[in-house]
Amino acid sequence: MQWQDICDDKLLQDLPYKIELNQWGQIVMSPTKIKHGFFQNKIGSLLDQLTTGGEATIECAIQTADNVKVADVAWASDERADIILEEVSASIAPEICVEVRSDSNTNAEMEFKKSFILRPGHRKSGFAIASAT
Repeated sequence: MQWQDICDDKLLQDLPYKIELNQWGQIVMSPTKIKHGFFQNKIGSLLDQLTTGGEATIECAIQTADNVKVADVAWASDERADIILEEVSASIAPEICVEVRSDSNTNAEMEFKKSFILRPGHRKSGFAIASAT
């Protein structure tokens, strides 16, 4: 399965889950609590307030070597946004990528995702983990 297929599938729209694809094109869904969304919004708002020359976004799909991973919050400079804005999944990660850590997340899971988002070609990107617990 490709990311575009997921985006176009009406059955997968408006789910209360974060959807990603693994290296085999399988859908991976992670349920989130309301608190998770509040943290995403707060972090995105802070990034918009504290930075210039770019924009924050929530649920940013990023193409990685392990297929598509979705950063909970991301901030892209205007220059990088011009590259990725019309893409289905970002070919290069935004400069700042934030994961809101849920109760169900493990350190290994966070490090695994971090390693793919910060792969070569995404070198000017940063990755942070914020705790929702």
